[in-house]
Amino acid sequence: MIKNKWYAVLDSRELRKNKPIGVLRFGEKLVFWRDKDGGVVCLEDKCAHRGAALSIGKIVDDKVQCPFHGFEYDREGKCRFIPANGQCCDVPPRYKVRVYEAREVHGFVWVWYGETREEYPEIPFFQEVEGFVYSSFKDYWPVHYSRAIENQLDLVHLPFVHYNTIGRGGMTLVEGPKIHRDGDVLSVWIYNRKDDGSVPRKPEELPEPAGMPIVKFHFPNIWRLAPFSRLRIFIAFVPVDEENAVLYMRVYQNISRLPLIKQLVGAVMMRFSKKILFQDKHVVVTQEPKKSFYKMGENLIQGDLPIVEYRKYRQTLIDGE
Repeated sequence: MIKNKWYAVLDSRELRKNKPIGVLRFGEKLVFWRDKDGGVVCLEDKCAHRGAALSIGKIVDDKVQCPFHGFEYDREGKCRFIPANGQCCDVPPRYKVRVYEAREVHGFVWVWYGETREEYPEIPFFQEVEGFVYSSFKDYWPVHYSRAIENQLDLVHLPFVHYNTIGRGGMTLVEGPKIHRDGDVLSVWIYNRKDDGSVPRKPEELPEPAGMPIVKFHFPNIWRLAPFSRLRIFIAFVPVDEENAVLYMRVYQNISRLPLIKQLVGAVMMRFSKKILFQDKHVVVTQEPKKSFYKMGENLIQGDLPIVEYRKYRQTLIDGE
């Protein structure tokens, strides 16, 4: 895992007031709930008493109550009440659980995975979708989240995996591609074409790209595709553990804001996007190993440059922490 980064981990609509929810993220069991003001709370999902899951308990006076013996924890992870000891007894400080910094923005719940800080950096997102409406879809993948991310940076697979959707036309030759990384943002311009017997040009032989990159990835776990000016496909690749991930896909569009047309366009584009995603999943889940590394014995080619850059920078971030 890349530490000291904000990760999108849940769709905001999955959280309810006065009802805890337990999920596995980063290989760790977490419990989430909304406080009385609607704010998001995230704690380790394990009672400090005897290890029961807090997520199957309930919310009492803005605290999560352990279902086993009634211990109550506040948003700071501190146990404030032990029923068996009575109201008159103070709770020793050892009765506490780990607290995670959590925020809600852009319709997602984000968790800071790393060291506690007095001030946290801005949560990353693609501002170009402002003013767009979206429909969403959630899917579980039995692979490490890095494998799922790499698939969306893979330009070589398009005419084969997506032969009857976005890969139509037989453009098997991958020129370049042009890639650019600015801090945590990796941009990719695509120059795929049909094979006419000529040698594919190297990145430096291609003209400088004009306009918005078709593919953009923001470390650690959000990606977007811009196939048209009024359409964006977005995915948050959520790390569950070393062998599993959850993908939250959104189809953003501003083709129309008329309610009926908006719903129709959203439904059609979502159906098409899900078909493409399932084509990817059919192949990616067969890859071995389930997790990717910077150097892992694969024989990569020029068309894999976005994957190489992703792995290289990801390793840099991991080593830096």
